[in-house]
Amino acid sequence: QVQLVESGGGLVQPGGSLTLSCVASRMDFRNNAMRWYRQAPGKQRELVATITRGDITNYADFTGGRFTISRDNAKSTVYLQMKSLTPEDTAVYYCHTRILIQDYWGQGTRVTVSS
Repeated sequence: QVQLVESGGGLVQPGGSLTLSCVASRMDFRNNAMRWYRQAPGKQRELVATITRGDITNYADFTGGRFTISRDNAKSTVYLQMKSLTPEDTAVYYCHTRILIQDYWGQGTRVTVSS
């Protein structure tokens, strides 16, 4: 069973930065696209960023150049660097991959942006 484990969330002040990590196991990491989603309180889960197996990246408009997704295939880890955070970025952030028709999710890591 594929396992995705996120870490790096926490409380940060507006304007601050955080880097989230997601370690994958029991999958062919280097040959699969990885994604970060987030779900704010009372809202639907939304796609934040994608990185393909060829390191092509794509971002939701709301990231506004503030977020960077990257991957380290040797460590089976995908990262999400976030800067200039605002209270609107407060959410649980989830790591995701899809293998064939099966979706896999991590347990999420909570990011709270507040003064």
